[in-house]
Amino acid sequence: MRHRSPLFLIACLVLTACGPLTDFLAFHPDGSYILPSEALPPGTEEIFLEANDGVRIQALHLRDPSSDTVTIYFHGNAGNIYHRLDDYQHLRRLGTSVFAVSYRGYAKSRGWPHEAGIYRDGKAAFDHVTTVMGIPPSRIFILGRSIGSTVATDLAQSKDIAGLILVSPLSSARDQASAMGLGFAAPLAGEAFENAEKIKRLIAPLLVIHGTRDRTVPIGMGRKVFDAANGQKSFHAIEGAGHNDLSTRFADSYWTAMAGFIERFSNQR
Repeated sequence: MRHRSPLFLIACLVLTACGPLTDFLAFHPDGSYILPSEALPPGTEEIFLEANDGVRIQALHLRDPSSDTVTIYFHGNAGNIYHRLDDYQHLRRLGTSVFAVSYRGYAKSRGWPHEAGIYRDGKAAFDHVTTVMGIPPSRIFILGRSIGSTVATDLAQSKDIAGLILVSPLSSARDQASAMGLGFAAPLAGEAFENAEKIKRLIAPLLVIHGTRDRTVPIGMGRKVFDAANGQKSFHAIEGAGHNDLSTRFADSYWTAMAGFIERFSNQR
């Protein structure tokens, strides 16, 4: 997730009167870095799906033949699906296949990104994994990072999945406005991206990972989401980590926490 300047955000909020996160936090698809299918890492399959509103979206399937679990991965709002290839491969090395989703308007997906649309993209991915790939929900982990946490949380509601992993999740668009010093404009965000409310309907185990020095989505928002959740849950704070260095500079702590969660709840189902 990237910052827009306060003046830009104010202008957008005033002009749209109630435009949610598309204007408030903004999506930043990068079309300059697109890889052809043949340039993808070994064991990576490019797949195209259709959301229920007819928009064609892209996904990458990194299969782990030794595992019967799949982790559906929803990335942040900057760049595109190709910028996360290292993370997908590392995640696969933890013992799970990976199904990474490119939101509408990103990389080779059609359309343009907006809140309702990326939720549809999430549903299309889940339906593909369960119906086409034949993976039961109980063997599916859902992982969302930053703005991807909103798709992951929306999708995971009331589903008997293996587990939900949220990395640097925001609690709501209103809270994000306040964190960015735009508290006066928070009411204009309406009820956009209500992670802290939706998480109450989670019945699966939960892991939240957040950096203590995250200036983009402060750790207080991750704790708010965590506190609102019921059932089995764990919070992993990474001391000194920011928003974009969790899986790199703080890789040991980040991947160890994720590996422990996946191993634990893979074996319980």
